[in-house]
Amino acid sequence: MTTAYVKSEFHKGITIIEFFHPQSNSLPGKILEELAQSVHAAGNDNETKLIIIRSAGEKAFCAGASFDELTAIKNKEEGLQFFSGFAHVINAMRICPKLIIGRIHGRCVGGGVGLAAAVDYAIATEAAEVKLSELAVGIGPFVVGPAVERKIGTSAYSQLAIDATRWRSAEWARNKGLFAELYSTTEEMDEAINRLGYLLVNSSPEAMAEMKKVFWKGTEHWDKLLVERAAISGKLVLSGFTKNAIETFKKK
Repeated sequence: MTTAYVKSEFHKGITIIEFFHPQSNSLPGKILEELAQSVHAAGNDNETKLIIIRSAGEKAFCAGASFDELTAIKNKEEGLQFFSGFAHVINAMRICPKLIIGRIHGRCVGGGVGLAAAVDYAIATEAAEVKLSELAVGIGPFVVGPAVERKIGTSAYSQLAIDATRWRSAEWARNKGLFAELYSTTEEMDEAINRLGYLLVNSSPEAMAEMKKVFWKGTEHWDKLLVERAAISGKLVLSGFTKNAIETFKKK
């Protein structure tokens, strides 16, 4: 596959939202926009009882922000617009009245960790190592930070954010609460997702919607907060340090 996409498939009460990008499932602005729209659409669909978010391929779950788009940002306004894409996806997942399961089959970097943190229940494989690499390129995980911190706590979040070049194991992520379940193979992971999916589509939609409100209590201000955080990243990405660091990463 060479063409990036976001697609939704509906089957027996479940909407599966899948995204793909040939660069390790990275997230350019168009993919972010389509992800947010797909979550909104599934959340407003009366036939959908449950949402599953997954990515294509067998390697990385998500490599985070697109380096090509980061290096193309020329001013604060463009920076704000790009990083607001992450804010819109996380907020779409936050306010969605349907529970969202994340299928995390491989490594998560930066914004990919944010996606994994923003789902309501993440099921992963042992290949799903995590890293918040933003500080290493002079930015910082400002937009995804609230979602990650909410899920794993301030201490674990700060460890990821500060030691920005270190991979943490999937077992570490499960122990900290990022992943709810962990399996050695994708087959076992998918069996677990099917089991939970069957249980949830046969549960009360009203009860699940009320549960979700409780789970996300205290985040009502995120519409404003995450955009403010996007502005910070949008400013920092213009620095010479960041541009040089990203070019160095791209050459590896």
